[in-house]
Amino acid sequence: MGGDTTPSRAVVQSAGCGFRLSAELLKEEFARFGPTIHLLLQYTQALISQMAQTAVCNRPHSIDQQLCRWLLLSLDRLAPADLNMTQELIANMLGVRREGVTEAAGKLHRAGLIHYQRGHIKVVDRPGLEGRV
Repeated sequence: MGGDTTPSRAVVQSAGCGFRLSAELLKEEFARFGPTIHLLLQYTQALISQMAQTAVCNRPHSIDQQLCRWLLLSLDRLAPADLNMTQELIANMLGVRREGVTEAAGKLHRAGLIHYQRGHIKVVDRPGLEGRV
């Protein structure tokens, strides 16, 4: 974004594949103003839009609705319908207490939308989750 450093960090939430580039190589690519910079700018725009949407939606929505939305976003990015994530991680992502996640996951489990068992969530009714957001 024009600076040499950033105060942010990245946290890997799920297992998978990824790519790693040196900062120098990425800066050189940016200097070329080729297709890579346009792709990364489109990604940045989408990310900022998603962050704004999340900020606006989290206030009026219940923890159950936030959890549904977060599960749906996770499913869109991961191949299987199984997610291995602790309540603590989910609570941190949603900005709520772990107990709130426990209660919300329990509601979704009792409604037959997910199977939830100690750090493992399997979505069994995606349309049902979509209907609760």
